[in-house]
Amino acid sequence: MNNSEILYLYDAKLTNPNGDPDEENRPRMDYERDINLVLDLRIKRYIRDYLLSKGYKLFVSKIDDKSVTAKERVEKLEKYDEDTILKELIDVRMFGATMPVKNDNKTFIGPIQFNWGYSLNKVELLESSITSHFASESGNKQGAIGKDYRVKYSLIAFAGVVSGKRAEKTKLTEEDVKLLDESMKKAIPELVTRSKIGQYPRLYMRIEYKDNETILGDMRDYIKLVEENESIRDIKEYSLEINELVEFINKNKELIKCIHYFVDDKLKLINQGNSCKLEDAFKNIKLSCI
Repeated sequence: MNNSEILYLYDAKLTNPNGDPDEENRPRMDYERDINLVLDLRIKRYIRDYLLSKGYKLFVSKIDDKSVTAKERVEKLEKYDEDTILKELIDVRMFGATMPVKNDNKTFIGPIQFNWGYSLNKVELLESSITSHFASESGNKQGAIGKDYRVKYSLIAFAGVVSGKRAEKTKLTEEDVKLLDESMKKAIPELVTRSKIGQYPRLYMRIEYKDNETILGDMRDYIKLVEENESIRDIKEYSLEINELVEFINKNKELIKCIHYFVDDKLKLINQGNSCKLEDAFKNIKLSCI
């Protein structure tokens, strides 16, 4: 399998992309820069939940709808041998796992990894009080009062890698990677909850190289948000400048086998000052629309 690098953007409007339990479940923030942060584990959870909804077996999952330890999950496996684990559990093939098996702990290093995501814009938080219809345990018959924290608007960018060499060790298949592409497009919109509704994928690029050695680096370094207002609230209020990204990728086109991608119609891409489509920006590279 060849190496791939991923650029993924999705936005969040009046929602909580990734609450921090140590901060009353506030959205994770870099307060020095007013940047919204999202853990890589949040993206992996979206992917796992999507795969589970499609009937795939997972290692990181509940048993009878209850949270369990890794040891308890291992005990539910019919066989502990490596071939069976990798054949049956797609999330182990993708992300790896450490399995506490008696006298033989198994560690698989996942070929698919993401960095933390961060917003390309400065983000403001919205705080409101919520009241439950149920009485609190302290005897308050009017219902318990809590806080609800959301971002006003955040355009979140992720970078990721698919390692061809590690894929061989976990037996990751080309079909698995196609499922990854599908998940990145469909998981967030299909698996909404109260705190996550208002999030939509806007751009996905998986740049597949011709070998299992090439890594060109974080593609977020080559994109720039051009804002119409100081504090954006909607996708209509900005464009994404991709000049440097286009130049960088075209400069390295001989290393690239294919770019697997999707772009939301609402996202405005700008190249050299002009509105453009991704297909036009990479005319000399094979493209595969997801």
